[in-house]
Amino acid sequence: MEKKNIKISIRNIFCNTLKSSKITYIILLMVFTFPMLLIIIGKIEPQKLNISIGDAAPYDIRSPKDVVDELTTERLKKEASDNVEPVYRVNPSVQMKMKSDIQDFFNIIRDVKSYENISVSKKANLVKDQGNIELSQREYLTAVRMDNKTLNSLENNIYDIINQIMSLGVKEDALDYEKQNVIDVFKSLDMGTDEMNLGIAIVNNTMKPNKYLDAEETQKAKAEEAEKIEPIVVKEGQIIVRKGEKVSQNAYNVIKEADLLKEEGNFQVSTIMGTLLLILLMEGIIGIYLYYLDKDVLNTSKGFILILIIILTVIISMGVNNISPYIMPVATAAMLIAIVINSRLALIVNLLLSFLIGLVMGTDESIMFMFMIGGSVGAFSAMKPAQRYNIFLSGLIIGVVNILAIVSFSLIKKVEVIDIIIRCGYGLLNGILCAILTIGTLPIWENVFKILTPLKLLELLNLNQPLLKRLLMEAPGTYHHSIVVGNLSEGAAEAIGANGLLAKVGAYYHDVGKLKRPYFFKENQIGMDNPHDKLNPTLSTMIITNHTKDGLALAEKYNIPKEIKDIILQHHGDTIVAYFYYKALKEGDPKNVKVQDFRYKGPKPQTKEAAIVMLADSCEAAVRSLKEPNKGKIEEMVRNIVKGKLDDGQLRECDLTFKDLNTITNTFCNILLGIFHDRIEYPDIKLKDIKGAE
Repeated sequence: MEKKNIKISIRNIFCNTLKSSKITYIILLMVFTFPMLLIIIGKIEPQKLNISIGDAAPYDIRSPKDVVDELTTERLKKEASDNVEPVYRVNPSVQMKMKSDIQDFFNIIRDVKSYENISVSKKANLVKDQGNIELSQREYLTAVRMDNKTLNSLENNIYDIINQIMSLGVKEDALDYEKQNVIDVFKSLDMGTDEMNLGIAIVNNTMKPNKYLDAEETQKAKAEEAEKIEPIVVKEGQIIVRKGEKVSQNAYNVIKEADLLKEEGNFQVSTIMGTLLLILLMEGIIGIYLYYLDKDVLNTSKGFILILIIILTVIISMGVNNISPYIMPVATAAMLIAIVINSRLALIVNLLLSFLIGLVMGTDESIMFMFMIGGSVGAFSAMKPAQRYNIFLSGLIIGVVNILAIVSFSLIKKVEVIDIIIRCGYGLLNGILCAILTIGTLPIWENVFKILTPLKLLELLNLNQPLLKRLLMEAPGTYHHSIVVGNLSEGAAEAIGANGLLAKVGAYYHDVGKLKRPYFFKENQIGMDNPHDKLNPTLSTMIITNHTKDGLALAEKYNIPKEIKDIILQHHGDTIVAYFYYKALKEGDPKNVKVQDFRYKGPKPQTKEAAIVMLADSCEAAVRSLKEPNKGKIEEMVRNIVKGKLDDGQLRECDLTFKDLNTITNTFCNILLGIFHDRIEYPDIKLKDIKGAE
């Protein structure tokens, strides 16, 4: 017994130390980051070579992984890229502006030509002043002397020529060539010299480049051609340089890409820093998630458990990798975190671990994909296990999912059938191993670190639990009351999205303090006088209110988890023991009666589950006191009790909303109606009357 107490004390001191000091938590984080760093570095840093270009290879240098021959691949890509013709783009707005300017110019000529009593030379000057195209004086004179029919014909010819030349696009370096082309086109037309010169001048003086190099499209085309070149890959185990052969520039680059080169100076430092940064990034992502979405984990021993699970999973995975990478039990971490903490965190950790272990171990994408999918399924399937054997079923599910992932990638890569079968066997073994590790280590997390898991809650619901057995034998009325309160609490908690199992267990144990003086509580006073009739109200109140403190002491003795102890202590808050308060007012001097002397000591419910147990406890007791319960009476009673607790401020420190309270009330009414439903009144028929009827 003494050894057990010492063990419990050490465990409590250890857990309290973790909870009480943030500095301790940071130290623990650093302590466990360091061995993880050593483990990963020891795995990712193979034997290094001190070799240079032109040196003879001391042995057959093989690639430890698939490595892209970057030099050869880049050379082929550059050749493909250089063969791509530049892409040009025609800007239609240039042609439109050109036509618009010419149209405006011809409109000015027509307007000026309509002026009367003005000489031709003055008209030419007006066109020159108002026009937007620079021409010679002779060309201006030609324009105003031209009759409207010829002028219209020239304008149409100009538009046709512009459409013909500009639509194909004119590059800046080909502008002079295109202007000469305009001259040749006009010469081929049947028109006078002055008309032709005017048309040439108008077109060439307004022509601008409209075909530009599209650098983005050109680069895109070059990139597309380069992408078509398949990387030249040196496969894992393939010889890079044979023993005695000289190391070429190309071979040297491949050796370097394979991380086989021992570089002078900062190689070890860079490896350490890179690995440390990788670990810190992973821890940072998890830390940010916890800080914003699950801060309670950082303030409890669950943070330490999380770190420990991750590191142990990495160590075990690296150990079994020598057998096959397909059986590395990465999903174990996801299953344990889902059970011990929550499934959302399990998903994040699983994705990060899958990537980290896949990267460190050099596994291909199919194994990494299997880890991600299998772990995700494990996080969901192990979220709320009904029994411990359900974890084994989750392991089988993971194994089946692993097989599907393996088969999918194997079919894509056209792997041999015999290899697919072997890998599938390893995939199934992976799921079973994950289940075994989860089941085997779960009691450690539950007992050593005082973690309340769904499985632990289910164990506490077992009616063979010593404390529940005592409650049944020594306080049967309280026991049956607790069972009903448990059903009410579970239903209401699940209806609002709270932890129904925790509420139910809390309700089962909430009144265990009554075991100290069971017959001082009405539900256990069957066929006996009420001992409170002989006590003054103050003493009766002390006995009644002390059952929460007595319950806490019993819970400590029977090693009941903290979450349940909180419900035991909080399920009455600081409510008034109204019966004895009014009795004191009636029997004594009201001036000497203080309401605080007739209140429970609290604290008020801090969680939804504790508040639900409080409400269920009061509602069950009140409805049980109804002489002829029916739907109307039950609903009125429940709503009055909930409103009373709300008005008394008992629900101020929990997270229940008005919507939650309405849902809880409706759930209580439905369950209580099922318990206290109207019963048929059987007629008083004697056995002899029945026999006579026969």
